[in-house]
Amino acid sequence: MPKSNENLRELLEERALRHAEKNFLFSEADGRSWSYEEFYRFVNRTANLLLGRGIKKGDVVSLLLPNSAEYIIAYFACFSIGAIAGPVNSLLKPTEIEWVIGNSESKLLLAGSQFQSLIAQIKKPETILFNDVAHAAGEFSVDLAEVQIDSSDDAIIIYTSGTTGKPKGCLLTHGNLISNARQITDWLGFTESDRLLTIMPLFHMNAVSVTTMTALYAGASTVVSPKFSASRFWDIVAKYKITSFGSVATMLSILMSEPPAVAGGSDSLRFAMCGSAPVPAEILKKFEETFDCLVIEGYGLSESTCRSTFNPPNENRRPGSCGLPIGNEMKIFDESDNEVADGELGEIVMRGPNIFKEYYKDLEATAKAFANGWFHTGDIGYRDADGFFYIADRKSDMIIRGGENIYPREIDDLLYTHPAVASAAVIGVPDKLYGEEVAAFVVLKAGEEVNEEELLAFCAEHLADFKCPKAIHFVGDIPKGPTGKLLKRELVSSHRNRI
Repeated sequence: MPKSNENLRELLEERALRHAEKNFLFSEADGRSWSYEEFYRFVNRTANLLLGRGIKKGDVVSLLLPNSAEYIIAYFACFSIGAIAGPVNSLLKPTEIEWVIGNSESKLLLAGSQFQSLIAQIKKPETILFNDVAHAAGEFSVDLAEVQIDSSDDAIIIYTSGTTGKPKGCLLTHGNLISNARQITDWLGFTESDRLLTIMPLFHMNAVSVTTMTALYAGASTVVSPKFSASRFWDIVAKYKITSFGSVATMLSILMSEPPAVAGGSDSLRFAMCGSAPVPAEILKKFEETFDCLVIEGYGLSESTCRSTFNPPNENRRPGSCGLPIGNEMKIFDESDNEVADGELGEIVMRGPNIFKEYYKDLEATAKAFANGWFHTGDIGYRDADGFFYIADRKSDMIIRGGENIYPREIDDLLYTHPAVASAAVIGVPDKLYGEEVAAFVVLKAGEEVNEEELLAFCAEHLADFKCPKAIHFVGDIPKGPTGKLLKRELVSSHRNRI
């Protein structure tokens, strides 16, 4: 396996020398491709574009771009001169985007032309439309001035959605990104023959780390697609001989209604990687049975660069578990930061080379997150006797009903097993007697019928009384984030009047 490097520029330089003629990057949208050497040259041209605009080491360059080859080139251009890439979630409202750009003290914005009307509404730094790297970067020299970059230098500032208040800017270093790429590559056994598909948004670390940085580290190839499309997915897999892809449970569920158009269209796939939220056991089982393709669950956060755990990429993986640590330490702590016994619920904590540096301009949040030397994730879970970890819920999502702790994840999983249920989300709602009560929002499968009484009886059959929903609301859809993760908090506000 290739050795580690001190920084991302060195890593790219080494891979460009080693795999000069090999295809590294494919743009699925328009058929363009770059060999490792060509990618390196375009990165350097873009880096010189940034230098020409006065960008220096430590400056933030905001990236408001669609999923594209340009996005990946822009990332590495920043890394190559020691600038900090600042990906911006393009689904945010103008005021939210303005806040993120302003808080990061961005010196330059690279934007896609499709976002012109949006950026016209916000206060911003100097802006460059960066749609076509060949045009935007021009014919700058490909030789960069040497800038000393250490593994501890910042590479990315990514804003995490907080449960309260404004998002926090999570600073990840060159060492963080290289460490996580090495961990993922080694654990999943990626090699030069792999082709990874990026359909997750590149403004999240999942796409950056799992299917882009890991491909580079392994000397493999990556294919970037503008967005997830179930109707085109299997054609892409067949055309590019994709061996693995990043996904969330919602994607896997949708794909089960879109079989490959050509026999053997999924034969190249080794496994699907799935994260962001636990996969309901029923969805995982049906996907594997339908496509004869393993689903390898993992767990992580932006603060851990991306993945902290993965299941083994073979028959030893455990459905329902997020797997084993792949290179960082993980433990389960109680409220007093004491480790709990196997099988007991508590907060997941971790430490290791992939754990982020700090929250930007937020010493208090950083100190709280790293209490007693461990990063506190805010996620509730447990470890079994064999060391496999399981996620119960977000600490902040926990429902406290009359002094009893209830984890919505358990109830979600049960509702997914009902034959009429397509998706479900359980939340806590205010209750005068118990403080909080359990409510479920359910989307039914097309053509299926079931009433509230029947679903309540189904829950009562399998759950303790205090865990059972007291109301079930049938909805046409459940709000989802850009990665397909169910946005439970939006249910609280959007349905407050009807609860």
